[in-house]
Amino acid sequence: MKNLLLAMSLILLGLVACKKVHYEWEDYTYTAIPTVKIDTTKSALPTRQAAKVAFFNLKDPNLAAEQFSFALNWEALGTSGVKSIEVYSSFNRAEASVPAYPIVISYPGNQYPNIAQFPLPSIVGANDKLFDTVTEFPKTYTFTAAQLASINGIALSDVKVNDYFLFKFILNLNDGSRIVTFFNNIVDEARGEPGDCRTGARFKSQ
Repeated sequence: MKNLLLAMSLILLGLVACKKVHYEWEDYTYTAIPTVKIDTTKSALPTRQAAKVAFFNLKDPNLAAEQFSFALNWEALGTSGVKSIEVYSSFNRAEASVPAYPIVISYPGNQYPNIAQFPLPSIVGANDKLFDTVTEFPKTYTFTAAQLASINGIALSDVKVNDYFLFKFILNLNDGSRIVTFFNNIVDEARGEPGDCRTGARFKSQ
């Protein structure tokens, strides 16, 4: 037994001694995440809460009056909390490959969509314009399609199937940190991740 313990100790010491590289991911810290709850009752076409997407219907003669509504909040994972959330708005043309509609779930009995409903990772770019800075939570937003078109400087008559309005979020924490990018491992709705780094409304013709 003594010989076995000695051998194990030597192996462990050898493993520690062999480690010469320090990886950045070893210095991870917990942060806060944005969360979104969409009002599924206002979506012009059926949607799922877990998908974080609503829909406008281009075939509706009252398209301009259709609504998109969501409540923005946050959750802290071992941080001092969120001071503010910057809300960015954009209008985007359809991707080369778009999520199927009706929304496809991962497998029977699961509530999550089988694919992310908007591009990841979520990074605020040149096309995203600062719309609001929120300091009191939760904050509820409700927009008509016409209002979103006006905010983003486009005409509803120019919109095509699968184009979409998108809101992205940047977090400013109480400790001075600024969270500007969210990757799949924390915000992918297809995997049921806890964060919601963006939400939006996509145009369909049903």
